[in-house]
Amino acid sequence: MILSTFKKLLIGRPLKSNVLGEQKLNKKKALAILSSDALSSVAYGPEQILIVLITVSATAFWYSIPIALGVLFLLTALILSYRQIIFAYPHGGGAYIVSKQNLGVNPGLLAGGSLLVDYILTVAVSVTAGTDAITSAFPSLHDYNVLIAIVFVVFLTLLNLRGVTESASILAYPVYLFVLALFILMGVGFYNIITGTVPPELHPQIGTPVAGISLFILLRAFASGSSALTGVEAISNAIPNFKEPSSLNAAKTLTAMGILLAILFSGIVFLAYYYGIAPLAEETVVSQIAEQTFGRNFMYFFIQGTTALILILAANTGYSAFPLLAVNLATDSFIPRMFTVRGDRLGYSNGIVILGISSILLIIAFGGHTEQLIPLYAVGVFIPFTLSQSGMIVKWLREKPKGWQVKLVINTTGALISLLVTLVFFLTKFAQVWPVLIFLPIIMYIFHRIKRHYTDVAEQLKIGVPGAAIQIKGNVIIIPVAGITQVVEQTIVYAKSLGADQIFAVYVPFEREDEKDFEEKWEKWHPDIRLVTLFSQYRSILQPLLKFIDTVTWKAKESDYQVTVVIPQFIPKKGWHNFLHNQSGLLIRTNLLYRKNVIVTTVPYRLKK
Repeated sequence: MILSTFKKLLIGRPLKSNVLGEQKLNKKKALAILSSDALSSVAYGPEQILIVLITVSATAFWYSIPIALGVLFLLTALILSYRQIIFAYPHGGGAYIVSKQNLGVNPGLLAGGSLLVDYILTVAVSVTAGTDAITSAFPSLHDYNVLIAIVFVVFLTLLNLRGVTESASILAYPVYLFVLALFILMGVGFYNIITGTVPPELHPQIGTPVAGISLFILLRAFASGSSALTGVEAISNAIPNFKEPSSLNAAKTLTAMGILLAILFSGIVFLAYYYGIAPLAEETVVSQIAEQTFGRNFMYFFIQGTTALILILAANTGYSAFPLLAVNLATDSFIPRMFTVRGDRLGYSNGIVILGISSILLIIAFGGHTEQLIPLYAVGVFIPFTLSQSGMIVKWLREKPKGWQVKLVINTTGALISLLVTLVFFLTKFAQVWPVLIFLPIIMYIFHRIKRHYTDVAEQLKIGVPGAAIQIKGNVIIIPVAGITQVVEQTIVYAKSLGADQIFAVYVPFEREDEKDFEEKWEKWHPDIRLVTLFSQYRSILQPLLKFIDTVTWKAKESDYQVTVVIPQFIPKKGWHNFLHNQSGLLIRTNLLYRKNVIVTTVPYRLKK
């Protein structure tokens, strides 16, 4: 009762299934809840470019402009491609469904496994990046990064357990405030540049020769900057969350997200270049731009506050997309079917909880250091990017619908660039992304093992399987007893009602005196029921009892008799009273469930006070 009340307080009252349609998202809320990951990446994507270029010299910062143009070109290809995926696969699933149906099961599982991990990383990266933004403004909080990040993950998990529309209603405001804050920052920044307030000496001229620059470094910077595109695929996974017409609404939301992302990303890159911003360990690039533009006044803290909020709330993209992707994988029997079950608030609560726990473990494992997670995060999403584009190429070549040539060019371009980015990540940041080569094969192996289990279970449960039914001539009942009590009396009455051919009461004493005393009492109480005492010199109830049950089962099987173990168990009035008792009945039942040819039943005796 207490747990139920506490649960209602945290996530709200259960919703009826017939209000599921009311839980769908309109375009404004969907843009906020599904685009927050992609939009928030402008807070660290441009910084990743500068981190690579600074290894050469500050003069190389002018290369951030052409690199940003390359990232925008890739963004355009991805947006156009995912629009096609949305209309071609209106039931969601994104890269997993596209890859599975066009490239085969294993490429599909590779895409699905990559995205599952990527959404866990989305939560971890977003929350830790948001925490970094907070501690940039308040350096005294640096030592509490991990704790702050965990608190935010717990908050987001609870918020999403309350339902999609409720979380979207709350999270929409910070996302749009962040967009407003960056537009103000860019507007004032560009005004300062145009009016000459920002000295041109702060930045190197475009085209300035840079010693030591190479194609390898430029590709590495491009790959790092492409981390700003993580989250682009989330909308194609979450089409079922949209109001009807869901595909059209999802496509419009995706386009709006692409336009906003392009404007914000290019604006931050340009301001960072013109202001001559260099990446610092203790302060983010956006923080430096805001400080140089406004000083440490209200606007600075407004920008930092909204940046921190969207970075943290960007994790919500993972909470929206992970459960829906898990549903697709579970429907195909590659992960546990519990992921297909809707919770009290009509959300896929098992997926939400698993995502929250996994991301907390990841934050603790990495000590809350965002920069260590971003390469792993980015390569995890570019693998599905590459596979989904390749899957669409195969689809157009096979089906050749009207206008397929243009679609083929778009997907081919996206596939080649995504593959290039993936390869560059592996070549330039192998020390950080090598775990992908280990955990993805392990995840795929687990997928196949789960699938095989479900297949084996289905075959064995099928009606008409030869040898499945057994002949039963009679019944032998075994009752484990711990004393002469009301619960044992009730159990004996129930056992007799079954019309058993033989009933054994089994008592396991630890002392010889106790054994003799119990036998005498039993003879007076129930002489009609045969008592078997199994003295246990090692004080174990389970071992001698199981050995006896195995012996009886072996003999009964020869005569086509069924063995049934009837366990007496009293049920306390209050749930917490269970902790005050040994729960030996539960232990016996748990062990017997894996014994062949034994039926287990429990006779509950409910206490009144």
